[in-house]
Amino acid sequence: MKSVFIVFNQANTERVEYMLDQLNIMGFTLFEHVQGRGTNGGEPRRGTHTWPEMNSAVMAVVDDEKVDELLKVVRRLDHRNPEVGVRAFVWNIEKTV
Repeated sequence: MKSVFIVFNQANTERVEYMLDQLNIMGFTLFEHVQGRGTNGGEPRRGTHTWPEMNSAVMAVVDDEKVDELLKVVRRLDHRNPEVGVRAFVWNIEKTV
């Protein structure tokens, strides 16, 4: 199993949830009001007067065979609107209870 952590502009929240539904990924944790700045020229998302936008993030634990398909859809979302930005990170899950 893998954990996939997806960080995205709040404007994409419905798109990300729809994407997970379409891939039949039912379990996830949503983190709202995530602050940060992307490594590829991303503008800060701080929720301030100067940088008013905010990010959200989703973490889902998925079977290994779903990871590539999920990343493909995330990449497609990023290419659709690159200035908004979305990133996904994957790591191994050793055990779960």
